[in-house]
Amino acid sequence: MSKIMTLGEILVEIMATEIGQSFRKPGRLIGPYPSGAPAIFIDQVAKLGHPCSIIGCVGDDDFGYLNIERLRADGVDTSTIEILKTAVTGSAFVTYRENGDRDFIFNITNSASAQLNANLVNEAVLKDCSHFHVMGSSLFSSPIIDAMKKAVAIVKAQGGTISFDPNVRKEMLKIPEMREALSYVLERCDVFLPSDQEMTLLVDAETEALAAKKLLALGITEIVVKHGAHGCTYYDADDRIHVPALSVDEIDPTGAGDCFGATYVTCRKLGKEPVQALNYAIASGANAVTRKGPMEGTSDFKELDALLNERS
Repeated sequence: MSKIMTLGEILVEIMATEIGQSFRKPGRLIGPYPSGAPAIFIDQVAKLGHPCSIIGCVGDDDFGYLNIERLRADGVDTSTIEILKTAVTGSAFVTYRENGDRDFIFNITNSASAQLNANLVNEAVLKDCSHFHVMGSSLFSSPIIDAMKKAVAIVKAQGGTISFDPNVRKEMLKIPEMREALSYVLERCDVFLPSDQEMTLLVDAETEALAAKKLLALGITEIVVKHGAHGCTYYDADDRIHVPALSVDEIDPTGAGDCFGATYVTCRKLGKEPVQALNYAIASGANAVTRKGPMEGTSDFKELDALLNERS
C-alpha cells in the first residue's frame, strides 16, 4: 500500500496543571509529550494502519528521541526524520484559561524544526507517496515553504493527491510569503480541511456555502469544514453533508483537529465513502479531546467503532 506523508514541526509540549495558571510565576507542569501538528496527524494515520511517514527535523536530544520512539511505536516510518546535532528539538509550553482558550510559548523558529528545507525533499523520499498532507502551521519560514512546494509538485507529478489543513491565524496572513504559500496550496489541493473561521478568512465570501463554491471552482474536490462541538460539514460539486459532533467530556483540545483530518484522509484513501469517513473523523476528534496531551488521544478503528456504537 502506498504512503500518506507530511512534513513539518516535530516538538514536545509541556503543560500547566492548573486552569488559569500563569507562566509569570512558578507552577507545576506536566510533560514532555510528543507533539507538533503534522506529527500528531501522521501518528493518527499510523494508528489506523495505513503506511505513512513524516519529513522533519529533531535535535540529537531526549526530546527528539521521545518523538521518534513514539511515532515508530505507533507505526510511522521515521526514516525521513533528520536528527541534527547542531540544533535542539522544538518545544511548546501551554497554559489554559478559564474560558477554555490556550496560551502558548513556542520554541520552534530557533529549533531543529526550522532547519527543514528543500534539500530534504526529493523523488526518492517521496517515491511511495500517493497522498501528501500540508499543515499551514508548518509554513513559518521561506525554506520550509520551498520544501512544501517541492513535495507538492513531486507528488502531483506522480499522480498523487494533496490535502490541506490551513491551521492559520489571521495575523499570519499579513506575511506576504505566508499568503502566497496558502494560495499555492489551495490551487493544488484535492481535499481542504479548514475550520469554520478559516473558510471566510481565506476566501472573500460572506457565508461558508459561498466560500465553498469558490473553493470548489479552484479544482478542490472535497471540503470538510470543522465546527468543533457543532460537528462538521462536507462539500463537493454535488453534495452538502452535515455530521453532528459526539458528546464527550473535553479535557484537552490540542490535536483534535489534526486527528480529525488524519482520520478523514485515511478513510478516504482506504476507499470509505464520505459519510463513513466523516463519522470516523468526528469520533477521532472527539476521542482526542478526552485525553491530556496532544498525541495521547490518537485512536485505532476499534476505539472509533466503540465511540460510534455508543451514539447509535
